[in-house]
Amino acid sequence: MATDGGVAVLLTGVGKRYDIVSAFAEHAFTIAADPSPLAPARYAADLDVYPPRIDDPGYVPFLQELVAEHGVVAVVPLTDLDIEVLARADLPAFVPDPGVCAATYDKYATHELLLGHGLPSPPTVLPGEEPGSYPVMVKPRRGSGARSIHAAADRAEMDFFVSYVKEAVMIQRLMDGPEFSIDLLCDMGGRCLNAIPRTMIESRGGESIKGTVIDDPELVELGRAVGEALPARGPCTVQAFRDAETGLGITDVNTRFGGAFPAPMYAARPGLTYPELIVRMARGETLDPHVGDFAAGHTFTRYFWQLELDAGQRPTGRDIVPNGPRPPL
Repeated sequence: MATDGGVAVLLTGVGKRYDIVSAFAEHAFTIAADPSPLAPARYAADLDVYPPRIDDPGYVPFLQELVAEHGVVAVVPLTDLDIEVLARADLPAFVPDPGVCAATYDKYATHELLLGHGLPSPPTVLPGEEPGSYPVMVKPRRGSGARSIHAAADRAEMDFFVSYVKEAVMIQRLMDGPEFSIDLLCDMGGRCLNAIPRTMIESRGGESIKGTVIDDPELVELGRAVGEALPARGPCTVQAFRDAETGLGITDVNTRFGGAFPAPMYAARPGLTYPELIVRMARGETLDPHVGDFAAGHTFTRYFWQLELDAGQRPTGRDIVPNGPRPPL
């Protein structure tokens, strides 16, 4: 439990996000919730717990008991799976309204939502409709981690992949040009506090592992516009391409932290990292927007490390080299 005037934060679905849990633990008593005992990020928290599955009727009551017991003032999901569940629950969750959560979990609904707000989204149709041009991407409507996404050069390939993918899909223009992500944070009233764009140098499984924070006012404004139009509450990640023919087009919106969490951490001004801002908002502070105020040029490159667990699945404290990872030279 938080003491000495501190606050408690509950992070759900922590998985491998050791970086995010560690960052919050610098500023608040941090509780990590994940049903897997092998989720490594749980070991970076002050307290780790094993909730029921998200589809279990006991999931929300379990979280509510944690909130009451530990004085939790912010619940922050780290996966897509429970965002809408948290939005519908009586919890201090940093998530949008349930309708926004539902729409952004369905990529075709996201496309329609963006167009309804006058925001750019690539031409997109459903199976049975003819796309305006080829090539296209056949994508699951509720896919994640770049699962089952296939490029199709013509009608025959499109029809094949629509049949091949065993879930509901949509067909979207294959965007030319570079891909970007914009990491933004909104307050609980939907005001964008900051929007930090980055390149997508390399991604694996839909998660960025290399990228550079860039000074791009058009992308900053796009991120702010998306965050305030939805509106988002808490972290949000916007993915977009800059197509040589059609210009900017948003291909995904995730109302949570993105995979490239290090980028806004390195680029944020001192005292203005997103975990710090969330903790300050949870304390009741009203924050001034500082959209576009960040340090561009920082590049991140992510790598693997691991924990050794004993027979009781607790960390042994032993590492593969003394004192952990060797400092960069």
